[in-house]
Amino acid sequence: MLHKPVTDVRIDTYLWAIRMYKTRTQAAEAIKGGKVKHGADNVKPARTVAVGDSYTLTIGDDKKIIKVTALIDKRQSYEIALQHYTDVTPKLDAEQQLSKSFFTSNITRDKGAGRPTKRDRRSIDDIEID
Repeated sequence: MLHKPVTDVRIDTYLWAIRMYKTRTQAAEAIKGGKVKHGADNVKPARTVAVGDSYTLTIGDDKKIIKVTALIDKRQSYEIALQHYTDVTPKLDAEQQLSKSFFTSNITRDKGAGRPTKRDRRSIDDIEID
């Protein structure tokens, strides 16, 4: 079976094919949500990917910078997907990595204030955590 080389691939299809997102829909939603950038610009799901392009992905709290080395439009194994991009994300130093691994609370209570009352608990629950 002959496979013709891929020339045009949408960014949502590409991100799905290289296994950055589980579904193409999730990839498209991340792109629409501004979590995928080309340089400093937001992209649209229909943008065509070219070899040599760099994209910044925000997945959860992590940022990844990938560079396109080859085009792929079908989801393949992880080993094959690795051949189609290069991860150029700068490595975190030990201090940054350590601070990311611990949760720090943004809620403070005065020492000796005791347990929160029911009213305090409701006001704490109303605070939105990003």
